Amino acid sequence: MTALPIPDNPRILIIKPSALGDVVHTLPVLNLLRLRWPKAHISWMINPAFATLIDRHPQLDEVILFERRKFGQFWRNPSAAIGFFKFTGSLRARRFDLVLDLQGLFRSGWLTFKTRAPIRVGFANARELAHLFYTHRVQVGSPEQHAVERYLKMADFVGAGRDPVEFRFATTDEDRASVSQLLGDVKNFAVLMPGTNWETKRWPVEHFAALVEPLREQFGLTSIVAGAPDVAPLAARMPGTINLVGQTNLRQLPALLERASLVVANDSGPMHIAAALNRPLVTPYGPTNPIRTGPYARMDSVVRLDIPCSPCYSRTCSHQSCLRWLKPESVLNLAQQQLETRAE
Repeated sequence: MTALPIPDNPRILIIKPSALGDVVHTLPVLNLLRLRWPKAHISWMINPAFATLIDRHPQLDEVILFERRKFGQFWRNPSAAIGFFKFTGSLRARRFDLVLDLQGLFRSGWLTFKTRAPIRVGFANARELAHLFYTHRVQVGSPEQHAVERYLKMADFVGAGRDPVEFRFATTDEDRASVSQLLGDVKNFAVLMPGTNWETKRWPVEHFAALVEPLREQFGLTSIVAGAPDVAPLAARMPGTINLVGQTNLRQLPALLERASLVVANDSGPMHIAAALNRPLVTPYGPTNPIRTGPYARMDSVVRLDIPCSPCYSRTCSHQSCLRWLKPESVLNLAQQQLETRAE
């Protein structure tokens, strides 16, 4: 492959606005770009909801907020339209040399084009005709591969290589101190994370609640419930736990998870953070395929039932047998294996 004509100290834009797990999976690309071009100016376009995860990241020069909800009204709201066109104009004014569209949708492809960067890279199989906006297209190959593997192919395509695969978070000592204050005297604990963005990916909360006493009796672990504020109704149904729901931001959450003796989490963004931190982890899977969206290089942490309708990738289901039939005993058995093989 002929090397791309990228300057020695390029201005680079990563477009990966969402979702949380996908943002986590992009961190190795950021690391590789910084290793390849130490003096590059690297920006990242992201939705405000996830910006805290990369805010003040030592490998980033700039975080560009893409306010999707606001800009999505541009066709019927003159104020939003003016703001949107000012936003695209600011992208062009930044004079990026290289843009990587890791989102691969029409909107992200169009924004890639609006930068007017001479090198605009995306996936050849990008959806919604996004590939039409790129100057260079990366062949992905088999769809049965993890998202991180796809992203590494793009990093390799632009000359940044594929190794090392490192997940570096923006968590600071200040964030760790805040978490220490929340934990108080609690030392050995399991973090239970019953939230997820799809109802069908949610292991029943009563199953999570059934883990609390066995984790204490068998492993000496205090159970902490964590997650976004919308997890509060689920946490209320898990007696005997310490409730930290809504009390950590996305820089503090890694500080909490890195200290956990065990993490039990649904297929969700926080689960991917725990996997990236290499914590002992158990993650129930049902409607999605862990080969594609599971914890990267951590298939040993996945527990699932082999039933004919799974994976179905459906956001609605009348029975949710794949997760309802997955009993707490199976999770506890895998938790024991994780604690034995991965505990520090």
